[in-house]
Amino acid sequence: MNRIGILKEQNGDPRVCLGSPTCKKVIHDLGYEVYIETNAGASAGFMDADYIEAGAHVMSRAEVMDSCDILMFINHFRLPICFNTNKTLIGIVNPLFSHHKLSDFYCKGLDLYSLDLLPRTTKAQSMDVLSSMQSLSGYKAVIKAAELSNAVFPMFTTAAGTIQPAKVLVLGAGVAGLQAIATAKRLGAVVEAFDVRKAAGEEVRSLGAKFIEVEGAAESDSAGGYAVEQSEEYLQKQRDLIDKHVSQASVVICTANIPGRKAPLLVEADSVYKMKFGSVIVDLASEQGGNCALTNNDQIIDVNGVQIVGSSYLAREIQTTSTQMLSGNYFQFLKHFKSVLNDGVQDDPIVSACHVIHDGEVINERVKSFMQ
Repeated sequence: MNRIGILKEQNGDPRVCLGSPTCKKVIHDLGYEVYIETNAGASAGFMDADYIEAGAHVMSRAEVMDSCDILMFINHFRLPICFNTNKTLIGIVNPLFSHHKLSDFYCKGLDLYSLDLLPRTTKAQSMDVLSSMQSLSGYKAVIKAAELSNAVFPMFTTAAGTIQPAKVLVLGAGVAGLQAIATAKRLGAVVEAFDVRKAAGEEVRSLGAKFIEVEGAAESDSAGGYAVEQSEEYLQKQRDLIDKHVSQASVVICTANIPGRKAPLLVEADSVYKMKFGSVIVDLASEQGGNCALTNNDQIIDVNGVQIVGSSYLAREIQTTSTQMLSGNYFQFLKHFKSVLNDGVQDDPIVSACHVIHDGEVINERVKSFMQ
């Protein structure tokens, strides 16, 4: 396997999984031949000429798919045909939640690796595409909210009087939530944050935000740092407390997700109607149902003067930086992947964790458990 093909995204996503500077490293440091689909990186500022200068070949999508042993991409896409030779596909397809789409890859001789399944371990940290994209999405959520909101984030003291700083509520203190907190604080807002995980409290406070805690949350050491589903009694206490804070907030940033499950409902419709005119909700969990009851995925709607932004992929709006970060993640995975193949290592914990399909059949036990 020495030919890598880089595919152009098919759903309007302007990013590409490998920018031209990293492409050069893949060729010179890892010894792969690289083939790029025409204009694959143009929307992110990486032109075909840049790839050619880096040592890659530029050709049509059909030629790339036919010529290469390894095909790399970002988002799920539908295969036009099954291949005549064995292929390894590397992407980010969210198989725990979108497992119903995996049938598009049931092709003899095909192996699929989904990098969003990488374990959150120290060794895999440099390959962690989720953390990279969530960090950018958390940052962009605050910037977008500041642009849409009627409130100003910092306190203004003027001859006309003092304008109080915006109140920002962040729901979920994972990677996206922590970046949102840090960004909102830099802009001068008063920030509060909620998370069911007690361990998140220390990180929230270290960023200068107030941590909102509901007693009695269930936690699991096997959840990989993610939240787990909660009891109905806890959820009711949570709804009551969040309702109080949502009604006082100028901006609500929703980031809470549970892998493979519908996103937890944290902001009820009644809470939205209590918000002030000109307030904003940015729901980064919209793809999996959203944390807000009124969220519409991939849409911005106005509800009684409150704008609700439903987008799980705000990182796409910073496409050049996103591509740079993804390029580093993909490069590190390729480097590790090649090392595992060359050394003949069986059941490598990193490679095995994200190996979803082998020879056209689902083999990943974690994915299988969500398919039942």
